Amino acid sequence: MAKHYTLDIAPGRFTFTHDQDGIAAEAALDGIYVLRTSVAATALLTADVVRAYKNLAHLERDFRSIKTIDLDLRPIHHYTADRVRAHVLLCALAAYLTWHLRRDLAPLTFTDEHPPKGPDPVAPAVRSAAADRKASRQTRDDGAPIHTFRGLLDHLATLTRNTVRFPTLADAPTIDQLAVPTPIQRHAFHLLDHPIPLTLT
Repeated sequence: MAKHYTLDIAPGRFTFTHDQDGIAAEAALDGIYVLRTSVAATALLTADVVRAYKNLAHLERDFRSIKTIDLDLRPIHHYTADRVRAHVLLCALAAYLTWHLRRDLAPLTFTDEHPPKGPDPVAPAVRSAAADRKASRQTRDDGAPIHTFRGLLDHLATLTRNTVRFPTLADAPTIDQLAVPTPIQRHAFHLLDHPIPLTLT
């Protein structure tokens, strides 16, 4: 706000006045912003430029996740340039994996799977009817509970693989036993188009 005031500060005196010229100049631009791109208008329409700009919010969310929330990119406790680069690369790969997981597991989360694409990208965003139902019921259309993305990962983490040993038997083999998956866990792996692995390879 300081740019909108003219200050007069001296020993024993402090006065201020509004910078009316500056306020008027800024008011003339209220609600107006300009996006400039090097992409040709034939390759990217004006509305698509605005949508691409608004999608930067997802990129900012992912950077927050990399730096602090999930991956803890900072602080970096490495002392050679190669190790720092390797650490950053692993975090970037993890963020890319998270992007795919968010997309593929969207039916189990509050994510709007098919957001309406209105003709005016500057208008307030609206959710699809399916997303409104998910949010209001806290369940999917089939009654299954809806999770946040983080909550879904926490639920998937409860699927354990246990190594069973029989110490009382001579030369007894060890057996890998998978905990019984919940319906949500089964559905998640179905969405990922991958069987629930009994062993890690």
